[in-house]
Amino acid sequence: MRRGEIWWVEFDERRPVVLLSSEEPSGFLAMQVVAPADSDISGLGIEIAVGVEEGLPDDGVLRFVIPRPGFTPCTWLTTLSRDDLISRAGIVSAAKLSEIDGALRASEQPEEWTPAVAARLSEIKDSVRRLGQRG
Repeated sequence: MRRGEIWWVEFDERRPVVLLSSEEPSGFLAMQVVAPADSDISGLGIEIAVGVEEGLPDDGVLRFVIPRPGFTPCTWLTTLSRDDLISRAGIVSAAKLSEIDGALRASEQPEEWTPAVAARLSEIKDSVRRLGQRG
């Protein structure tokens, strides 16, 4: 079990995660693979594709949200123990791991909250609200 491997874990259902650290006494830092956003999140977050090419049955993303003042983003980062890992699904390439490292750094850096970013966030919220009303 090492950094960059993709493993299946059981949350509310079986889901894939990418290990972002080697095992430590506190466990593995991992990030859940999720479905890509339905709308453009540029300026608000970064998505890195992870899927079939890495050994998963479907394509998904690792989503890193850029922190903003007064905004608490949902996070898909978690700490897992060895016992949480069910089976290995694949591994990301060294190049993709480098992209992930860059996204992790960007998601830790607060960025300036501009009116354009606020407007874009409002558009995304409206889009998500409309999708929820259809379901």
